[in-house]
Amino acid sequence: MSGRWLIPAYLCLVFLPLALAAFSGRSPRSFLDELGTGAGMIAFSILLAEFLLSGRFRAISGGVGMDVTMRMHQLFARSALAFVIVHPFLYSSPFGWALPFDPTRELTLAQPGIALAAGALAWVLLPAFVLVSIARSDLFKRYENWRLGHGLGAALIAGASWYHATEAGRYSADPAVYWFWTASLIVALFSLVSVYVVRPLFQSLRPWRVTTVEKVADRTWSVELAPEGHDGMTYKAGQFVWLNIGHSAFSLAENPFSLASAPAGKAGLGFVIKELGDFTSTLDQVAEGTRAYVDGPFGHLSIDGINAPGIALVAGGVGIAPMLSILRQLQAAGDQRPVSLLYGNRHAGQIVAEEELERWAETPEHELVHVLSEPEENWSGETGLLSSDLIERYYGRPERRDWVYVLCGPPDMMTSVEETLLDLGVPGDHILSERFSYD
Repeated sequence: MSGRWLIPAYLCLVFLPLALAAFSGRSPRSFLDELGTGAGMIAFSILLAEFLLSGRFRAISGGVGMDVTMRMHQLFARSALAFVIVHPFLYSSPFGWALPFDPTRELTLAQPGIALAAGALAWVLLPAFVLVSIARSDLFKRYENWRLGHGLGAALIAGASWYHATEAGRYSADPAVYWFWTASLIVALFSLVSVYVVRPLFQSLRPWRVTTVEKVADRTWSVELAPEGHDGMTYKAGQFVWLNIGHSAFSLAENPFSLASAPAGKAGLGFVIKELGDFTSTLDQVAEGTRAYVDGPFGHLSIDGINAPGIALVAGGVGIAPMLSILRQLQAAGDQRPVSLLYGNRHAGQIVAEEELERWAETPEHELVHVLSEPEENWSGETGLLSSDLIERYYGRPERRDWVYVLCGPPDMMTSVEETLLDLGVPGDHILSERFSYD
């Protein structure tokens, strides 16, 4: 789904229950009561839509990138939290049983009971749920533990909210509103089943085997996979996958890694992975022949179909992985456009595929610039960080303004480079980047 349709579709989904309620024929309560009801309905709509913004559904994230849908997921969750918190404090009508002369509950709110308790449960759980999600890096040593709790917690809050809305909600007595909530809950829960059960089931039918595990730089490894009993996977240079090595297809022990291999190459997949803890710190223990599973591809860090006059790649550290994929694909396709690669590391021992890159740079149309922040005394190349001055020096020329720029590396680096390129007059739609760390 392209960006131009994603936001309108999302807004229609969120506000549809309000429209259905408006046409239900029920007389409105006081302004504050209606405001409280509206806040609750919007919050529940956002909560149910969150299940589809997990980033694992290419029909939704394919046009804008998983990082964009994940950012939407995070921000909208906080918006839902705000609506949920204020929701019960806006009502002015009393709680109580429906009066005989008031069958549509214009004069009273929900009666005490299980439906009200379900709402209270969701009201208490959601703030804790959002706060734990924001602080997950500090609270959970293993990503898969947080992911399991996140999925189960979301299902519990959605179920409690549905029961509260359909049993205590005044407008939910209308069949159209009731079935909207019910159908939306079914879709939301099925999305969980799809991610946790259906997709792993299909992955189990298309396993991979580890063929190579090789240390290629300081704390950096090359991992290669070969398909087992199938033809491999169709992907674009620059994309990434969720990789599960040495576990069941249904295990939550999977991590996102950019592909370093080229689609035009052999059927296998190649990765460049840096040791950062958890699974990555055990790569030296992965034996050849170990079974692996792949979920993907994902991401929009691809220049396929972009007819820019030149290509600039800016990589920081292990951000070289998708750049290698792009460079290898360009070579395989015989692309004659000028290509520039700025590659930043702390020291020379961290440079990946150094010999391959040097051979690539022998072509006159290719420019390779290594940048080291902690170089040895005999280093003669660029030093420091991928600063605005350095970016301006290499990409400030007018003839490079219409090039396509691909950025991958630490978030601060990408933000700085992107801002500098925009200041130099590079159009925003000529800058490709993906980031997955947010405040």
